[in-house]
Amino acid sequence: MTRKTSYFMYILVFALCFSLLAVFTSSSEAGKFKKEYKMQLNVGPTFYWGMGATKFAELVKEKTNGQINVKPYYASVLLKGAQLKSAQLVANGVIDCAYESTINISPVITECNLFSLPFFINTFENLDKIENGQAGKAIFAAMEKKGLVGLAWAENGFRQVTNSKRAIHRPKDVKGLRLRVVGSPIFIDTFRKLGADPVNMNWGDAVTAFQQGVVDGQENPVGVLVPVQIFQYHKFATFWNYLVDPLIIYWNKKEWNAFPKDIQNAIQEAAKESGRFEMALCRAGLDGDKSLNILKNEFNHTMKVPEPVKWLESKGVTVTFLSDEERNAFIEATKPLYDKWVPKIGKDLYEKAKADMGR
Repeated sequence: MTRKTSYFMYILVFALCFSLLAVFTSSSEAGKFKKEYKMQLNVGPTFYWGMGATKFAELVKEKTNGQINVKPYYASVLLKGAQLKSAQLVANGVIDCAYESTINISPVITECNLFSLPFFINTFENLDKIENGQAGKAIFAAMEKKGLVGLAWAENGFRQVTNSKRAIHRPKDVKGLRLRVVGSPIFIDTFRKLGADPVNMNWGDAVTAFQQGVVDGQENPVGVLVPVQIFQYHKFATFWNYLVDPLIIYWNKKEWNAFPKDIQNAIQEAAKESGRFEMALCRAGLDGDKSLNILKNEFNHTMKVPEPVKWLESKGVTVTFLSDEERNAFIEATKPLYDKWVPKIGKDLYEKAKADMGR
């Protein structure tokens, strides 16, 4: 064998070894990850919240080059209807991650009740300041102590009240109404303080109760009112922004910390992008053209119902917006609840939120 032939043989063997090493390394890297990462959320894929979760799964796959596959499990199927247990099950590693309401994680992360303080936040501007401010950071820090890593904010929206009896302008208009509400204690306290009869039931039972006249109304964000076609049951809606329901995209802390940094960065980018998309869906038509333009220009998405208030009115619903005087009457009526709930939420967090809002 000549020296020249020997040289080329050496190069060939080296190249072959390098290729085998690359294949082995690639296989080894792929073996680090699960075939599927389970994600919990409460609603179906046609709700804005569900659309945001679907977008998140698509973006994660894209940004990690197919290494991480998140599968959304819609309508709380992983929880078998026990919606308040998602934070606990993600923290324990039974579920990998969640695209979840702050209301539903509030039994574990009590700080999340901040968003359910009645008539405290009221505007998108205030909400953004809190989520991007010291209070938002404090809530994510509280989650981490419980074994959860908060990745980004999304939104279910400000909750409005609808009913079949009358327009609501003042606290006296709420008295005596039997209203379906979320089972969180702060919701029950709020409506009892206003003189209503709050009742917790699943949506299927609530619809039957609406139809039979056993329950007079309910409270939910626009992102729920539109897909459930609330006009079928109620002809009065009051847009009072009495509290807000942000979503948080979060992951099991132990599993998250085991991911390489590049995978963490890719997933977090996907979370933030999907959160921006989902938030714009919920706010579309409620913040002028701002969210409609975000959807159009950044996501090439056109809303089926771009003006939810006009849509409700076109279906025969009387939509009421509170005047400042009317809102102040509700603020005064629910003030006593703060003495009970601010200590549970944390006085320090409450003050951080006020400072974030410039109060």
